[in-house]
Amino acid sequence: MAHQGVGHGRELLDACSGPVVEPNPNCPVEIALGALRGRWTPLILGEFLRSGELSYSRLAAALTGLSDKVLSERLAQLTEAGILERHRTPAWPPRVTYALTDRGRALAPVLEALWSWGRGDAA
Repeated sequence: MAHQGVGHGRELLDACSGPVVEPNPNCPVEIALGALRGRWTPLILGEFLRSGELSYSRLAAALTGLSDKVLSERLAQLTEAGILERHRTPAWPPRVTYALTDRGRALAPVLEALWSWGRGDAA
């Protein structure tokens, strides 16, 4: 039986190949890995997949080992990548919440595949 990913592997090789001097910033894999870069990013995304919309303080409380600096950096990175949306309510004091975009929710199977691969489930 052929591996299901064989066709996709050929497409990946064709799209991201050529004389390689440095990673191709137009390669879809490089784009995805760039968006998911950095420690804590998968855990932050996992909190959003579990909880939906979150405030900074709720997210910080859920990930107690994460520094404020890194959390702020990751939220900015994920927002810039189009994975999170930032919502600011005009009340006093202003309240900011974050939520996954459709593009962010589409990462659920990617994270599940990475989880399986990291556990050694993927052969």
